[in-house]
Amino acid sequence: MKNLLITTTLALAFSVPAFAAGTHSGGHDDDHAGEHAGMMIGMPGDAASVDRTIDVTMRETDDGAMVFSPESFEFAQGETIRFNISNMGVLEHELVIDTVEGNAEHKEMMARMDMEHDDPNSIRLDEGGTGEVIWTFSNAGVFEFACLIPGHYESGMHGPITVAEKTADAPVEYATGKIKKIDVKAGKVTIIHGPLATLDMPAMTMVFRADEAMIARMSEGQDIEFVADRVKGKLTVTQMK
Repeated sequence: MKNLLITTTLALAFSVPAFAAGTHSGGHDDDHAGEHAGMMIGMPGDAASVDRTIDVTMRETDDGAMVFSPESFEFAQGETIRFNISNMGVLEHELVIDTVEGNAEHKEMMARMDMEHDDPNSIRLDEGGTGEVIWTFSNAGVFEFACLIPGHYESGMHGPITVAEKTADAPVEYATGKIKKIDVKAGKVTIIHGPLATLDMPAMTMVFRADEAMIARMSEGQDIEFVADRVKGKLTVTQMK
């Protein structure tokens, strides 16, 4: 009896990890895969912060290929994109956003056992189905979207996603000048100024447009630092220190 109890206890102890590990039945909801995707390609996006919406179709062609349309994407780092996805084919298809290496790893796993993804960076649709993926591309680099159902990638269902690195805004270059005349009614100001680097113009005396709030800060004879640009074809003071 004692030996039977020990044997039963050991059997239960070894069986617990199998239940804790879970299974892939009903979908591929792998936490590690989700974390990996989040770190490398960005993170799930907020519907209220979408910058652009792009329609994506998945289908088969008459010559036996399987395709996405568009075939590639280009985004700026930090953009949040809503992908409106439609399966216009007769077969089941999916869209998975990941690194090229990540997709290759998952494709190999699915070749051994087809599993439906259940991650925020992916969607699987039956014939005629529609859905969306909202994703923020917070990291720059070249990534990939693909259908990882066995045989579909090889039939052409993959394409590049290029995310351009966000560049810092160029510093504002202020010109120096002295206000010669102000015409409040016309919204104009005459300035004796140095070179305008942003407009590639030499030092001279010129008439600029300025809005009411800007003119209220000006006085004749005042030395200023300012930025000018063409607004509706007219030289305009847009910033002033």
